[in-house]
Amino acid sequence: MSDITILKLDSSSADFDWQLQNLLTLDVNVDLEIHEEILPIIKDVRNNGDKAVIEYTNRFDQRTVTDVSELELAPKILKSAWDSLPAEQSLALQTAADRIRAYAEHQKIESWQYTEADGTVLGQKITPLDRVGLYVPGGKAAYPSSVLMNAIPAKVAGVDELIMVVPAPHGETNQLVLAAAYLAGVDRIFTIGGAQAVAALAYGTATIPAVDKIVGPGNIYVATAKKLVFGQVGIDMIAGPSEILIICDGKTNPDWIAMDLFSQAEHDENAQAILISTDAAYLDAVEQSINRLLPTMERAEIIRTSLTTRGALIKVSDLNVAVDVVNIIAPEHLELSVEDPEALCKNIRHAGAIFMGRYTAEALGDYCAGPNHVLPTSSTARFSSPLGVYDFQKRTSLINCSEAGADTLGKTASILARGESLTAHARSAEFRIKP
Repeated sequence: MSDITILKLDSSSADFDWQLQNLLTLDVNVDLEIHEEILPIIKDVRNNGDKAVIEYTNRFDQRTVTDVSELELAPKILKSAWDSLPAEQSLALQTAADRIRAYAEHQKIESWQYTEADGTVLGQKITPLDRVGLYVPGGKAAYPSSVLMNAIPAKVAGVDELIMVVPAPHGETNQLVLAAAYLAGVDRIFTIGGAQAVAALAYGTATIPAVDKIVGPGNIYVATAKKLVFGQVGIDMIAGPSEILIICDGKTNPDWIAMDLFSQAEHDENAQAILISTDAAYLDAVEQSINRLLPTMERAEIIRTSLTTRGALIKVSDLNVAVDVVNIIAPEHLELSVEDPEALCKNIRHAGAIFMGRYTAEALGDYCAGPNHVLPTSSTARFSSPLGVYDFQKRTSLINCSEAGADTLGKTASILARGESLTAHARSAEFRIKP
């Protein structure tokens, strides 16, 4: 296997900003083409319900389903999957679930209110969503960790019903995924996937209930379908390819950093892995580690494509410049593999998750550290946050005016309403003003 050459950038170059933006840009034309493919599927499922779901499932997953009831898994199947897991796997799943739940418990938002001097009460009522849909990838991909990361916060929030969809090509399911669903408390599972599953969750069919929000990862077809049904339902985010950005001071074992870059590059060819360092010789050392370790990887060709088309090694003059670059990129995963990560972290404004210190591999966050691994990608960490309990809770404002409060606020509201020429608003408030 021949060596690969990764793009090298230097922040001191006159055209660095342009080169960086070019590195971060994905082809939007692909998005438009996929829109055109998916819209007819969504329309068909919306109009024809179960019939369309069966048709697309048979076509895309090579199945021979004749009745939609064949697509739902009985609860006993989930329990059997859990009961028959090898001890090592069940312990790992249970450990991860316990840690994710413990972290999620800290995120719960509680209702609150306060009383003003005139007796008016203002507050906020917190209510969990009624029903949530969870999309889980299937086929060659099997992600029990995603089941735990999406389902457990929903249950901690108090969601009444969690509906999971997972494709089952040729009718085959993954035991670990089903065991994770049992452990996390998923209520119903349908073995469907793709845009048709997203549409079924958004609009409902005679058999598959419509949900209030759809969460969970998927390929670009699933992500685009979520985008197109947003508004009918809520969604967690529109996730792009996985990303990792590492800042290293040159003192971490280069093999560790190379493997950390691999950990995200192996997801798919469009994943992005970037290393920033003040030490040019260290960047060379990591590149040597990459080329030496790559032939040992099962997904070597995917990693190779990812690193050669979207990866980069960036030389900066000092760690403050590294922080500036991070805040421009706003990465999904950020490793601070430096002597004093806390000092560096203070100036990081945009990142989905920050992994502090040389011993904190990003992979720990993917599985069992506790914080959620559903994170904003494609620079959306500038305005988005990791999935959490708060994503499954609604906030409702509470206003309870006393007689005195209605008199005082009514005068203010009247003036503002008449200033906007909304007379009914003004008079509604004025009726409650004391004569």
